[in-house]
Amino acid sequence: MTLTLTDRTRCTAAATGKDADAFPDKGVVDPGAAPEPEKSPGSAPRRAAGREADGLAVGSFVLGLVGLLVFNIVLGPTAIVMALLALTRRTRRRGRAFLGLALGVADLVVLAALVTANGTVAWSIGG
Repeated sequence: MTLTLTDRTRCTAAATGKDADAFPDKGVVDPGAAPEPEKSPGSAPRRAAGREADGLAVGSFVLGLVGLLVFNIVLGPTAIVMALLALTRRTRRRGRAFLGLALGVADLVVLAALVTANGTVAWSIGG
């Protein structure tokens, strides 16, 4: 895109008879381009933290869901911790974080019910 803008400037300068070096590339703006966001010192870490919190929310949901079937002794608490971290970091996916929290708790409830019924932590779906 920069080459296109530079070529337009040189063509305009050549057509009007002015020297192309008199026009710096910084002042050229493409009218169809989106405006550049203003850069503030704290914007990059905030954006990265938001993505990380969203990833934690989705991860807690997935781990809580998978934990209902297998490894609920490990995946349940992991889903709970990830959901709480996502909520404290102000995720935009609050619903998914709450679902991950609920599924993590459900993992532990299922584990407690199966331990009570079987008397052991090992269990299988087939019975």
